[in-house]
Amino acid sequence: MTKQGGGWPDSRDEERGLCLRSSQFLRIARFVSLLLCLCLLTACGLSIDAEQARVCRSALPALNPGAAITVERVRTGPVPRSLQVDYLAQYHDRPILERFAICQFVAEGLSPNKAELTGLATEEGPLSGASLYLLKRYYLETPEGSAGDPGSQQAVDVAEIPMDAAYWLQQILVSLPRTAIYALLSVAFALVFGLSGRINLAFGELAAIGSAAAIAGASVVLGFGASSPVLGLAAGLVAALFAGAIHSAVGGYFTIGRIVSASPQPSLIATVGFSLFLMEYLRLVQSPVTVWLPPIWSEAWPLARADGFIVSLTPITVITAGIGLLAALGLLWLVQATRFGRAWRAYADDAHAAALMGVNGPRLLVETLALAGAMAGLSGMLIVAQYGGLGFAGGFQYGLKALIAAIIGGIGSIPGAMLGGFAVGLFETLWSAYLPIEIRDMALYMALVVFLIFRPGGLLGFRDPTPRPV
Repeated sequence: MTKQGGGWPDSRDEERGLCLRSSQFLRIARFVSLLLCLCLLTACGLSIDAEQARVCRSALPALNPGAAITVERVRTGPVPRSLQVDYLAQYHDRPILERFAICQFVAEGLSPNKAELTGLATEEGPLSGASLYLLKRYYLETPEGSAGDPGSQQAVDVAEIPMDAAYWLQQILVSLPRTAIYALLSVAFALVFGLSGRINLAFGELAAIGSAAAIAGASVVLGFGASSPVLGLAAGLVAALFAGAIHSAVGGYFTIGRIVSASPQPSLIATVGFSLFLMEYLRLVQSPVTVWLPPIWSEAWPLARADGFIVSLTPITVITAGIGLLAALGLLWLVQATRFGRAWRAYADDAHAAALMGVNGPRLLVETLALAGAMAGLSGMLIVAQYGGLGFAGGFQYGLKALIAAIIGGIGSIPGAMLGGFAVGLFETLWSAYLPIEIRDMALYMALVVFLIFRPGGLLGFRDPTPRPV
């Protein structure tokens, strides 16, 4: 029974508020999804492969010995898998010449040999096979050839801003993928700790599992003859989510679900063993040699300038940051407006009362572990998309810094974990930009100590560390 006069809230009001929040989350998610789709379409249609453009530009000094090269435009060529570079060649004893070069490559997209030059033509006609071989063997494959890239045209029509603002803006844009990665991994820690009060130290290695699965998914697409980056990333995304979820659910069930000690220390030690197991497992399955995907959608988009400094953003940076934002919004909606979220919040607040109301605690824990593992796997996929790959032992640093982010934000609080991931990413970016980068990690660990002393519950947690913030 509810009191209508003034004290107790009406259940219908609570339902209306829940529906309102759900509709708000859905509108935000639709908007972000639309932006992400537009970014994907833009990247597919307008972006020139940066690695292929670099190879084609690097051939220009050899085609014009002694000339000063000014690249005016790089665009899609007239034949498949080709680029056309329009440029100016200036000699000291003759007028400026307007020329072009058309470079054709063996593959495109995610193919590892996509930068291999198979044909080159100029306004005077195509190069012969022997000339092309000599150009590749004795110039493009040498350090001098790699250093001979004249670069792209810098005279772009963008806003002029002060140098300090341009430098600061560039650092923030570069940090977006790293911030998204830290936020997703921090959320994984918060999901498990908020429900069980246990810390799973294997999420960094689960991110490495996700990165290996993403590369495997993209390789399967390549094996079927499709080199499209969209298909490769989609397959890698599905593989990373599945691999992260299944490894986390199985491993977490035995290291957290089956260890019923009142103290969290046995589970903590068990998750350390689980992380070492995953690291060695990856070393044996993937081999110690890191497998790298070629860079995709890495052509710089100019946004602003300060004298000769161009503030730029790559399409893949927009995509990885957008995927991270969409996943964060989706997770907030899941926790706030779904049956799983209500069960998670009830069990995190009072496990015994939730069990009396019909919440299946063991099943909810496995579902939470799978969701947290999927977030870790997604972060591994973003690492592959942005940076190319992650070694079998490379997840440890990501996991450790994500744990720091979760503690700073308020471990057990999902919005706090996201805020902590943003704070750690911004801290690393600003420190690297203005202070000695070799002591950046030391400064981050010292910041953790300061937070544990003065704010042990984190930014969105409690000042007193005794109650468990959820």
